[in-house]
Amino acid sequence: MPRISVVVPVYQVQAYLGECLESVLGQSFRDIEVIAVDDCSPDGSGAILDGFAQADDRVRVLHLAENVGLGRARNAGMELATGDYLLFLDSDDTLTPGSLQAVADRLDATGDPEVLIYDYARTYWDGREVRSRDAELFAPADDRPEVFAIGEREEVLGLLMVVWNKVYRSDFVAKHAFRFPPGYYEDTPWTYPVLLAARTVAMLDRVVVHYRQRRQGGNILATVSRKHFDIFEQYDRVFVFVDAHPALDHWRPLLHRRMAEHLRTIGNHPDRVPAAARKEFFERAAEAELRHRPADVAAIELRGSWKAGPLGQAARKAKHVARAAQPELKRAVAGPLLGGYQRIQRRLPIEDDLAVFASYWARTPACNPAAIHAKLRELAPELRTVWVVEAKRRGEVSKGLDCVSPGSRAYREAISRARYFVNNVNFPDGAPKRRGTVQLQTHHGTPVKKMGLDLRDYPAAGQAIDFRKLLGRVDRWDYSLSSNRYSTLIWERVYPSSFRSLEYGYPRNDVYYSAGAEEVRAARRELGIPEGATVLLYAPTLRDYRASYRPQLDLHRFAERLGEGHVVLNRAHYLYDQGKRSDGPGGGQVIDVSTHPSLERLALAADALVTDYSSVMFDYANLDRPIVVFADDWEVYRQTRGVYLDLLSGRPGETPGPVATTEAELVDVFRSGAWCDGESAGLRAAFRERFCEFDDGRAAERVVRTVFLGESEPLPVVPLAERTPAPSPQAASRVAASQLAV
Repeated sequence: MPRISVVVPVYQVQAYLGECLESVLGQSFRDIEVIAVDDCSPDGSGAILDGFAQADDRVRVLHLAENVGLGRARNAGMELATGDYLLFLDSDDTLTPGSLQAVADRLDATGDPEVLIYDYARTYWDGREVRSRDAELFAPADDRPEVFAIGEREEVLGLLMVVWNKVYRSDFVAKHAFRFPPGYYEDTPWTYPVLLAARTVAMLDRVVVHYRQRRQGGNILATVSRKHFDIFEQYDRVFVFVDAHPALDHWRPLLHRRMAEHLRTIGNHPDRVPAAARKEFFERAAEAELRHRPADVAAIELRGSWKAGPLGQAARKAKHVARAAQPELKRAVAGPLLGGYQRIQRRLPIEDDLAVFASYWARTPACNPAAIHAKLRELAPELRTVWVVEAKRRGEVSKGLDCVSPGSRAYREAISRARYFVNNVNFPDGAPKRRGTVQLQTHHGTPVKKMGLDLRDYPAAGQAIDFRKLLGRVDRWDYSLSSNRYSTLIWERVYPSSFRSLEYGYPRNDVYYSAGAEEVRAARRELGIPEGATVLLYAPTLRDYRASYRPQLDLHRFAERLGEGHVVLNRAHYLYDQGKRSDGPGGGQVIDVSTHPSLERLALAADALVTDYSSVMFDYANLDRPIVVFADDWEVYRQTRGVYLDLLSGRPGETPGPVATTEAELVDVFRSGAWCDGESAGLRAAFRERFCEFDDGRAAERVVRTVFLGESEPLPVVPLAERTPAPSPQAASRVAASQLAV
């Protein structure tokens, strides 16, 4: 009997289903079963489920003959479940890494409570994660019992009334014959009775579920329909349960109040009850309020708001038209939506000496913004700088950097008052651009894959993008940074706007020309690399069609086949960094450097790069060291993401070096010496000539002098033939040996 049965009802979620199931099956805690219920889904979800079941015997699939709805699909899954505990997971959501082990540990520590409640975080297409507003309720405290009945912690009933933020002991569910009813709001008559009946409840202070916020669709409750009238029967079921359990009678006032608040919210929401049925809805609401009102409890008035009626609809339409028609009106309308403090700050003068930096959606300082920041402190130390960094990552930031966390008061002040903004992605919509501010978009790579508006034809990568909003963000850019003309032409086409292109090179690549022999040797020493070893940096890109990181290679086997004297550095894409850990120095033949703070320093340490379609190849080419393309899924990637270059063509200026499509071919490339022969050097030379056009070691200085210091003439670009990149590791060793000899 498994410890936990995970029940996953499935309907029209083929785009997210793989990620959901991988998040469950990839957990370190293995004592589980997955009951996946195909609710007669018309898309490819059923076939996806069958594929997972064939690959993992912990997965059981139930294909329903007809669509029965979410609640009844859950019931069907429960009938098959054999675990000690039931966990319900919606098929477009995911479990966070390590969460099931944390759940199991907490169950053990609290004596197998009937219900364990855990937290969730909303996740967005741009990588943001926002923990629930009730996170404080999960924090341990001396006055909070670890195990309790709900009467001892009544505030817990204020949590989001959903089924998927809890696990339930199976014998407890069976004892009370809990089942989900049909219709909308099926969680309501499950969650209230469960919590009221439970004698032992515990809390886990951890985000277990990532609650996906889909940009369009995916939430049937956000549709205008008479199905929202189902809420009345759902609350009737709650009170029927209380009627059958007289000991719960004292909860009636609270349930009555919660019901009234819920009905008012539904009735007044513009995207719930049809306008023509709103009067009827509130008549039914008033009847329900009276019917379930306890004696000696004051009546609660329920009526519609003008905002939900025709006048409110007209106001919303006018606001939408104003936003779309005139940027100035857009800002005027958006202003009232900002926090009070932020509104005040935006009325104050812009601070000419303040610059806000961010990179990779508020991760730690990196990439082009970090290189520009370092040069800015050198050339204009009088300017103040602030980095936007997620609160959970601030401990990883180097000392001496001023940081603010997204959403904080300091963040709101900085984005409201700063003159300059630098990012390698877009700033969030909560940071609207003020007139007179300057925004620099540095980008974070030369594009192999399709970008911007070109993604409209590639749903695997572009399905979550609101292209109208994307262009609204692009309109904030004053400058767009480019490292070659190839990139400039793409950026200007796929992000059509009025920004100025700065063909200055990528500042993050400056180090490839400024670093000397000692810095190369130091980069290798930090990783514990033996003297004389051949180091291969393996840096694959993101797969949009795959939910989690899995190396395309068996890296340990690959390293063993290459033999002694070879070390492979495994660098996963930054969007796969959650839960990754670096083996650090002394990691053996394979070292996971996915969380290393500097990709550039890893490149300095490497003798060669092995990559697929990652933009790191364009950066690494500046070092004039061998590049090998390992493209075992080229056709899948090309069809799902779209590409601008045919890396497998072998054409000079398009292919950076030898190409392998299987592990055996890749091993042969290195054993035969093809990775560093004359043909490889010829391909690399043509590649460098095309793509290293403006990278000469002075990109950051050009940016600072133009954007921050207002200089009109940028420093001239040093011709490629006149540049001297950092020495190779072998050359660096020879330099060190000669110095010792002297």
